[in-house]
Amino acid sequence: MNRDPHEQTAAELSLAFAGHEVSPMEVAKALLERIAALDGEINAFCLVDPQVTLIQAEQSERRWMAGAPLSPLDGVPVAIKDLLLTSGWPTLRGSRTVDPKGPWTIDAPSVARLKEAGAILLGKTTTPEFGWKGVTDSSLSGITRNPWNKDLTPGGSSGGSAAALGARFCPLALGTDGGGSIRMPAHFTGVFGLKPSFGRVPAFPLSPFGTVAHIGPMSRTVRDAAMLLEVIARPDERDWYALPYQPTDYLAGLGEPLSGKRVAFSPRLGWAKAVDPEIEGLVAAAARRFADLGADVEEIDPPAGDPTEIFRVLWWASAGNLFGDLPQNVLELIDPGLRAVAEGGKRISQKDYLAANLARADYGSQMRQFMTRYEFMLTPSVATPAFAAGQLSPDRDDGKAWLGWTPFSYPFNLTQQPAASVNCGFTKSGLPVGLQIVGRMFDDGGVLSAAHAYELSNPLHEKVPPGF
Repeated sequence: MNRDPHEQTAAELSLAFAGHEVSPMEVAKALLERIAALDGEINAFCLVDPQVTLIQAEQSERRWMAGAPLSPLDGVPVAIKDLLLTSGWPTLRGSRTVDPKGPWTIDAPSVARLKEAGAILLGKTTTPEFGWKGVTDSSLSGITRNPWNKDLTPGGSSGGSAAALGARFCPLALGTDGGGSIRMPAHFTGVFGLKPSFGRVPAFPLSPFGTVAHIGPMSRTVRDAAMLLEVIARPDERDWYALPYQPTDYLAGLGEPLSGKRVAFSPRLGWAKAVDPEIEGLVAAAARRFADLGADVEEIDPPAGDPTEIFRVLWWASAGNLFGDLPQNVLELIDPGLRAVAEGGKRISQKDYLAANLARADYGSQMRQFMTRYEFMLTPSVATPAFAAGQLSPDRDDGKAWLGWTPFSYPFNLTQQPAASVNCGFTKSGLPVGLQIVGRMFDDGGVLSAAHAYELSNPLHEKVPPGF
């Protein structure tokens, strides 16, 4: 193998294992050493358990030597966001309200599928408390920082997973996305993240934030994300919201060209206000590249308007339900920002909550009808580049938490469509910028294919943060 293990993608590692060029044990040891040496600078992991990781690596090595790997991901290291249950390891959700003693005897469906596939679990990645905000810091785990500039945030709430990928601690990671929590940190750190169609990846227990919450793959390359999605999309009867399982070879679909595809380009969705000019320019250039690749690109806004208040009511009410009955001494342990959101949510009336659900249905219907005319829609992933670590927003918080600077992400949690963020360039100060590719409902493979075609034409994933 010509490159160090931390530089290898999941696809490259799988081929190297098959060819006996490197062993899962060698890779696991190298990545654990890298985490030990460098993670103190960014705080991507809240739990690393070398003993368990190396046992899994040894078992994988035996399978590859015997010519009997469990899957192409056998022996490939994966980081797990600390909102996903992992038996034997505490899942503290970034909160001092969770008892570390457990018991921790259950695997979330995505984690169970990874273990069945022989993947190596590297550890748990940091998250803000219960994944409530678009940056990653908590009183339990501290502040997580961006590998491209350690004074800045990696975004959130899957910021630990994104930072770990950006710093080359792992080739794969799991994220969750209830309002942009995969796509926002992918944008801030220059990695790839996919929010699949709702129900594509089974969840258990279900998110307290309801049917806006998705689980998806994060990686440095689209090909790696396709490999990961193929595993974690396998069925699990514990999730009664899950889509009917359809075995899909997501890798096989990556070669489809963009030629002839109808693509809507919406720089502001028709209503987003403050978008950074550099981001607008880079995303517009990415849309032109789609046209250069043969797509029929039309600049047009979807008709459904601004859904911010719909999302705010549903999300805030869920927070109020989650924390509404906690005693005062426990509430005092919670992030003050989250506590304020929960208190606001408790004041939302049943009538307003039901009205928001009806408005969501209308919004989703309009978006689905709009998408019958287009295979994909292109937007920025986030309206701002990375800002100071430890802050909730790039400017003073206006009481809407992260909603003001993330207008492109949460609309597609409401509609449940697949949406991905792929690196489309860097600001003059060297910060990554994400292009969001939104697909028709259920067309996860199409989004992966479009992202792959763009990535091949503009392989920015090969750039590495200074010092990493």
